[in-house]
Amino acid sequence: MVKSNRRKFLASVAGIAAVSAANGTSLMAKEKKYIAHQVYFWLKNPGSSEDRAELINGIKTLRKIDSVKKITIGVVATTEKRSVIDDSWSVSELALFTDLAAQSAYQVHPIHLDFIKNYSHLWSKVVVYDSAEV
Repeated sequence: MVKSNRRKFLASVAGIAAVSAANGTSLMAKEKKYIAHQVYFWLKNPGSSEDRAELINGIKTLRKIDSVKKITIGVVATTEKRSVIDDSWSVSELALFTDLAAQSAYQVHPIHLDFIKNYSHLWSKVVVYDSAEV
C-alpha cells in the first residue's frame, strides 16, 4: 500500500511539473517586481478642500491608462509628528508598472498629458520618486 501511494504521489508531481512546463510556468514562479512611480503634489491653495477634491478626481482619470497596474491616491496621514516625516504636501499618487516600458508609455499617454494640462493649475510643486522593486 505504501508503494502505491508513493507512486500516485510521484505521478501527481510529475503531472503537475509537465503541465507547468507546457504552460511556461514554474512550480517556484518568481514574484513579479514592479516599478513604483510616487508623486507628491503641493497645492497652491493647501487649505482648499475643493482644490484637493478636484486634484484627486484628476488623478483618478489616470487609472484608465492600460499600462498602469494599480494607482493609489493619498492625503497626509495624521501620524505622530517626527523629524523624519515630511507632511508638507497635499495629495499623493502611487502608480505601479510591470516594467520600465510600461512606465514610459504612461508618461506620454494622452490621458496623462491631459491630466497635466487640466490640473497643473492646482499645484505649486510636484516631486516624483521612481523606484524599482528589489
